Amino acid sequence: MTGYGKAEKEFADKKITVELKSLNSKQMDLSARIVGMYRSKEIELRNKVAQRLLRGKVDMSISVEQQTGMSAGQPINVDVLGGYMEQITRIAEEKKIPLPNNWFDVLLRLPDVLKTSTVEPQEEEYEALYEAVEMALNEIDIFRLQEGKSLDVMFRAKIKRIEELLKEVEGYENERIEKIRARMEENLQVLAEKVDIDRNRLEQEMIYYIEKLDINEEKVRLRNHLRYFLETLDGGDGVGKKLGFIAQEMGREINTLGSKSNHSEMQIIVVKMKDELEQIKEQVLNVL
Repeated sequence: MTGYGKAEKEFADKKITVELKSLNSKQMDLSARIVGMYRSKEIELRNKVAQRLLRGKVDMSISVEQQTGMSAGQPINVDVLGGYMEQITRIAEEKKIPLPNNWFDVLLRLPDVLKTSTVEPQEEEYEALYEAVEMALNEIDIFRLQEGKSLDVMFRAKIKRIEELLKEVEGYENERIEKIRARMEENLQVLAEKVDIDRNRLEQEMIYYIEKLDINEEKVRLRNHLRYFLETLDGGDGVGKKLGFIAQEMGREINTLGSKSNHSEMQIIVVKMKDELEQIKEQVLNVL
């Protein structure tokens, strides 16, 4: 959802500038700074942006300038500006502090120096405003599409890497079971020298314990989640939340693999899988 778009539209002697910035967010969080003369259209403009961008922390800025450079609809209040200048000069003398190097940079930021125009813009001017907003939205869409292509490549590479790591796990499965069985038998042999043991019951318990360490179901479910993630990725727009849910399910299966592994090499592989998945989760937040 990260993106940036800027557009300018001229109308009569004015230049309308619309700037949009978007960052990751689970919901639509839109803040707007709109010049006073267009404030009556704020709700309409907000709805227009929200419908196009859907989600994200969006910052919208709309300003207007006359071709001469002065802010349109905001003539300078000379009396107020002069009053501020006199006060600043007097305070500087009293407090022994230097005067500003650029008076206008300071004075034009002070309250009421710029008058607010009460002239209602014409309908044609509003049309120019809407066109500028639409142009900025198109720009941010282009930005998002470019980022989306990069994310698509990254997601597929990470999913492929997790698949490769899952295959590496399989190479240690038989060795793991044999090591666990040998360790149990060795410990039980020591115990058998001290107490009587029911061999039949012992064998049943060992089988039950080893079955609890079986990871075939987790591997099957994880492969299904990996495949479903790619299928969803190819599904079009509005899949970001769904991809996030699938990534959570992948995490559950990987965590279970880790808890059942009971094998140092397998646990190292599981850590690598978690690292790949964490990168997916971070970037899924950037998908609509």
